[in-house]
Amino acid sequence: MAETIFHKIINREIPADIVYEDDDLIAFRDIAPQAPVHVLFVPKATVATLNDVEAGQAELLGRLAVAAARYAKAQGFAEDGYRIVMNCNGHGGQTVFQIHLHLLAGAPLGHFGTP
Repeated sequence: MAETIFHKIINREIPADIVYEDDDLIAFRDIAPQAPVHVLFVPKATVATLNDVEAGQAELLGRLAVAAARYAKAQGFAEDGYRIVMNCNGHGGQTVFQIHLHLLAGAPLGHFGTP
């Protein structure tokens, strides 16, 4: 798999506003935010799309969600609410082919679809 911009951030080859990091994950502010708070949570293990996640990697997806929830609590907006989103492939809106979770918050985000 080709190296992505996220790999370059993980490897500190390009700068990013990193807000969280542990041995398995990194989180940084999106450079084109879609909400007042827009943070990307990215695993350090290379996985191109959600379709490529193997059964043994399911815990990794849970770690992304838990890290995002903890960040929301620590930043004080968990009670107001937030959205987490994972896109998959082109029609799903994925533009960087390394799985990642978007955390969006800081304003009412509306609803998807029709009522």
